[in-house]
Amino acid sequence: MTPPTSLATVVDHLQPEVWRRVNRQLVRKAISEYAHERIVEPQPDTAQPAQRQLHQAYRLTTPDGHTVYRFEARLLALQHWAIAADSIECLAGGVPQDVDALRFITDFKQALGLKPEQLPIYLDEICSTLYSSAYKQLNTTHGSHELIHETDFQVIETSMTEGHPAFVANNGRLGFDGSDYRAYAPEAASPFQIVWLAVHRDQAAFHSVPGLSHEQLLAEELGQPTVDRYRQQLRDQGLDPAHYLVVPAHPWQWAHKLSVAFAPYVAQRRIVVLGLSEDRYLAQQSIRTMFNISAPHKRYVKTSLSILNMGFMRGLSPYYMSGTPAINQWISELLAPDAELQATGFTLLREVASMGFRHHYYEAAIETDTPYKKMFSALWRENPLPLLKPGERLMTMASLLHTDRDGEALLPALIEASGLPARTWLKRYLQAYLTPLVHCFYTYDLVFMPHGENLILVMQDHVPVRVIMKDIAEEAAIFNTQVQLPDAVRRLVMDFPEHLKTLAVFIDIFDGFFRYMNQILVESGTCTEADFWREVADNIRRYQDEHPQQRDKHARYDLFAPTFRQSCLNRLQMGNNTQMINLADPAANLKIVGTLDNPLAPWAPSAKAAPRPLASEVAS
Repeated sequence: MTPPTSLATVVDHLQPEVWRRVNRQLVRKAISEYAHERIVEPQPDTAQPAQRQLHQAYRLTTPDGHTVYRFEARLLALQHWAIAADSIECLAGGVPQDVDALRFITDFKQALGLKPEQLPIYLDEICSTLYSSAYKQLNTTHGSHELIHETDFQVIETSMTEGHPAFVANNGRLGFDGSDYRAYAPEAASPFQIVWLAVHRDQAAFHSVPGLSHEQLLAEELGQPTVDRYRQQLRDQGLDPAHYLVVPAHPWQWAHKLSVAFAPYVAQRRIVVLGLSEDRYLAQQSIRTMFNISAPHKRYVKTSLSILNMGFMRGLSPYYMSGTPAINQWISELLAPDAELQATGFTLLREVASMGFRHHYYEAAIETDTPYKKMFSALWRENPLPLLKPGERLMTMASLLHTDRDGEALLPALIEASGLPARTWLKRYLQAYLTPLVHCFYTYDLVFMPHGENLILVMQDHVPVRVIMKDIAEEAAIFNTQVQLPDAVRRLVMDFPEHLKTLAVFIDIFDGFFRYMNQILVESGTCTEADFWREVADNIRRYQDEHPQQRDKHARYDLFAPTFRQSCLNRLQMGNNTQMINLADPAANLKIVGTLDNPLAPWAPSAKAAPRPLASEVAS
């Protein structure tokens, strides 16, 4: 299903200078994130002073003492290592070496704790991450200053260069070859057709929100003439269309998994190929989610895609699909009447329909959870474009952490273009993004997974006016175990330890997103570190002041506590890089290592004295 690509084309971006640059960038990230998670411990380098203002010189020595990495860094809040990439040196036996990410991983493999059977997989993911970084260096044509004026949501989506900010191996996509990468990677921005299949109702199930039938969905997504043609194709094979459901599949998944692993059902005409879509789609940052560029008003389509990426085989469980529309509908009905959320404009993109096909052979043979049970499912998600008002446009929130290939960050350019003081811009952003999340946490014990790729910013005059949350059913959770829920929604309830519930804010928002925003703002001179965290503190304190009826909860789940437990994502991935977490037991998935100082603590509401400076500002 992959369009033909010449042998040379799949590697034409692997040029020596580009390769050196992306290796240096990935080593910078590896040192920063591994040091943040206390996997490695850089030491001050007293042999040479730092050449950069506000930086210190550090050295990181391999366990055998043979190789030393030297660099300059500024240590920011939340134990964040802001490293100057061009300062990194590698010396083996005193002899300068190229800065090489694969060598770095090998040098510190003992500290990383990867089991022997997992290390080659991790090295594969690192190599693939470098491969994609090199491609982006040469092929991402839109710079940050262009993107701030870009009105095409999909141009911004496909221009993102980093991927998940915390994971070092974040573009693994193991299973794709070079041609697949050019055809299906989000940054390749290559439109493609999806595969439509008919599946027998005995093994497939369709679920949807109230008022949306399978027939209506197909008519809206395919058009009635295409639906009628597909039904006639079934009749021509002696099959009754009433016994079948129509479902999309990713073309890679069909060619590499479904046509082979589901061959018994194809032979038995339990799965029937109907053809390629007339519409063309673009892969989103969430690589198994696709946007219809032929008919941009239509829904997103998300399908199973059995490539290994960032700790998971990216399947979709038919069991989870059975409850997905009900969960989306329940949360939507819960939040819709809320005046606070209405005031912020907080909106959910509902997953309105889902389909799952069960492979009885694998299910009979394997009792435990396995990617083999998640190879054939799909869902449909609402489209954000119809939600726009005149003068508004969309940007993925991941763009706030975006730096283009020339090193220009998008966030400072966006703030400058708005004409607002940085702190005013931040106030508006935090009101749109942080306020609704804090409100859902305190009011409903409801949390989401609010990292950059999961949020869409609605922008007006370069300022966020509201946010749209997506990826609801798999990643939302309710911490109240006493709440009464319909059976289909019950899996939302997570029995989370009381003392760890605030990590939904501290780790997912502060450590997982604001830590990187802070670095960009500080390094660009847009605002000081104290100004950034003061705005975050003011936002939360303002919310708490306006909701005195929640005072007990504010005290029990104290977002101004001096410290919080640190949960480490790279440790989690390297603990099991083929099935990183158990969705049924999220608390067991946390890799807790020590604590982090809370940058909001200096502005705690109970503080009597003047706010004390952040430790990082004292150090600098």
